[in-house]
Formats: sequence, structure tokens, C-alpha cells
Amino acid sequence: MQIAVIGAGIVGVTTAYELAADGHDVTVFERRASVAAESSFANAGVVAPGYVTPWAAPGMPGKVLRQLMSDHAAVRLSRPFSPRLLGWAWRWWRACDSARYQTHRGHLIRLARYSQERLHALTRAHQLEYDQAPGLTVLLRSERDLKLARPGMKLLADLGVTFRLVDAAQARVHEPGLSEDAPLHAALHLPNEEVGNCRQFAHLLRHEAQRLGAMFRFHRQVERIEPGTQPVLRHRPLAHLDPSQLPGAEHVTTQPEPEGSESFDAVVVCAALDSRTLLKPLGLRLPMVPVHGYSVTVPLRHGGEDRGLGPRSTLMDEQFKVAISRLGKRVRVAGSAELGGHPDVHNEAAIATLYKVLDDWFPGCAVQSQAQAWKGARPMLPDGPPIIGKSAVPGVWLNLGHGSSGWALSCGSARLLADQLAGRAPAIDAAGFGAERLG
Repeated sequence: MQIAVIGAGIVGVTTAYELAADGHDVTVFERRASVAAESSFANAGVVAPGYVTPWAAPGMPGKVLRQLMSDHAAVRLSRPFSPRLLGWAWRWWRACDSARYQTHRGHLIRLARYSQERLHALTRAHQLEYDQAPGLTVLLRSERDLKLARPGMKLLADLGVTFRLVDAAQARVHEPGLSEDAPLHAALHLPNEEVGNCRQFAHLLRHEAQRLGAMFRFHRQVERIEPGTQPVLRHRPLAHLDPSQLPGAEHVTTQPEPEGSESFDAVVVCAALDSRTLLKPLGLRLPMVPVHGYSVTVPLRHGGEDRGLGPRSTLMDEQFKVAISRLGKRVRVAGSAELGGHPDVHNEAAIATLYKVLDDWFPGCAVQSQAQAWKGARPMLPDGPPIIGKSAVPGVWLNLGHGSSGWALSCGSARLLADQLAGRAPAIDAAGFGAERLG
């Protein structure tokens, strides 16, 4: 089959690879100059199936409201607010019901575990070399943090996730670089979770997809989809830019292609938030909003040769909901969930929280004068699970709405969609990922 994939973030790249691996003729349309240039560019990199959970959870509305009053809030509101945010918030509040939460969490855990297995299989099969490290340590600063973590620990146990509750001294054995001055009551150590550089993996897998015949057309904007047994894409080149000004733009042609239209046997939409604009004329109105996340990536002092300097793998500060990850000779600090705001305007308070958490646990470990700050829009559905599979529109398939877990869910989502498109029984149950659940 001739298949178009719209979007070349981590979900689009993995989807293109799996479809090409099945023997399809795949063309990827991407408005940016390279893969993984937006939400996949500098995310936390955490692959932790046990911690993939819906935002819509019992008690979350109250937690969010209390967070808004904190100087170092994990959740923030910023202006301007989109009108669609109110409708999304109403749906999210209703999805916080306990029974719905348990159902949605089960779907996410099933997909996350499968995705991690698929990630490992692809890494081994193609000998992909990217920054990665095993293990996740959840830091609990106080006895209160431990008390609040107990229900989550029970869920981990019920799900069969391997973890161990350790005291502060044992936590420092796993992470000897932790500051002795920072308050640490206990920690959860999860040896089977991991961290990996999402953007590096996306570039490597793009090359593997190209080896299989997939074609990536960068700097290309899809204007609309005309559905049918052979859906048509109307697309145009974006205004020509100097490739030297665009990261990873080595494959951008010096002259843009002309406007055009092409027919395919199927179209897979993986365009994150831009999917709303493409799907709305087709009668698909997805309740999806951007929840912005932040990260700061800084080089470790002395290049990180000293393994006692900075983190060994990934840590999660449970109080501030901030992850600290080691990526080769760099450390990445990521967190915050910002509703509203402009994608190009950084909230300085959110950045300050990231630096505070890094300085609390690993003071002086990084060259902060060389820091790279990033803000990315996570495409969040109100109930949690992504939409994967055939839409109600002829010829149009969906793989989107992964929220803050796109990296952790991408490999499994892509394989699940490819199996459905081929008419094969997937390796995992596809129930719970259809668009029909959202009405």
C-alpha cells in the first residue's frame, strides 16, 4: 500500500518505520526541517511503564488547585487561555472518576510495557547507539512525601512492577552524587525503568526507515486531507529558510518543491496538536490541548568522566515532579505542566524550579552558563490514553494524543497501528485506544 504519514515527531518516525518494515510504500510529510524538532526535541527521556499514568485521576483537581498557589508549582496557568481549554477541563474533571481512572491506567500500562519491549527489540536489531541508562530512583524528601506515595506503591505492586523502598543511605549507594545537604527521607528504586535520548533515537530510526524505502519530505505543510478509498493530501512548501539556521536540516533541499496533491491508499495522522486543524473539516473534533513542559539541558563539569558527578541514571523528585536524567556527558532536568500560555514564551518561574531541583540534589555538577532551555507542547487528551487506529473517516488513520508519554508509548503505538492497518491481530489488546470513546 502507498501510505502517507503526517508528522515526524517520535510517533511519526516510529509509525513510518513500522509501516515500511511491513513492506508499505511510505511518505512522511513534516513541516519542520528534520525529525523530532518539536515535542520530541528535548523531553525528559524517561521510559518508565510503571509511572505512565493518566492525568485524570481521583483527587487530581484538588491537587492542581493547591499547586497553583505554590512558588514552585508542578502545574501552572499562563495567559493567554484558549477557549477550548474550558471544555477540555470539564471533560478532564469527569474523567477523574475512580473507575474510569483505573480503566485508563490499565490501558496505558499495557501499551507502555509493550512499547518498552518494542524499543529494546529495535535497539538490538539495528544496534542503535544513543544516550541511555537503566534505572529510575524516585526521591521522597519527607515522611509526608512517603505517605503520599504509598497508594502509588500499592498500584506498582498490583501491576507487578519491580521496585524497592530504600532509606536515604541506600539511595545514595544507587546515586552517590546526591547532595548530603538535601533533605531525603526515603526513595523508590525501580531497576527496570530507564532513560534514553528521544531525539537521537528518532534520527537513528529515521535512517532505518529510509533504508526500507520510506521517504521523508521536510519543510512541507499538509493543508488538508480529502478522504475516500484513496484519500488525497493537498500540501505546499513552507517559506524557504536558510538550512544553516535550522537544527538537523542537512536534508532540506535548497529549492522548495512546488505545491501539489497526491493520492494514497491510507493516511496516518501523527501531527500532534496540528492534527486538530487537519481533522476538524472531516468532522473529527478532538478534545486535545497543549500542556507545555520545560527542560534545561546542561553539560556536566569535566565532561562527566567522573561517575560520581551528577546522576548515574534518572531521578524523579516526587515533591516537585521534576526528572533529572543523565544523557551521556549532559544532564537534563525536566518538568512542569503549563496550561495556556504561548509556545514561544518561557515561564521564568518554571525554569527557576528546574534549576532549584538540580541545585538541591547535585549542586555544582553542571556548567549552567552553557544551558539549553526548551519548552514543548504535549498534545493532551482529557482522559489519558492516546488515539490509535482507524478513524470514522474513510482512508484516515490516527496515532496521536500521547500527552507527556509520547516517547514512552511511541514504539508500541506504532506497531499497534501497523498491525491494525494490515488487518492482523495486534500483540496487545487494542481496546481503549479508539476515538469513539471521546464521542
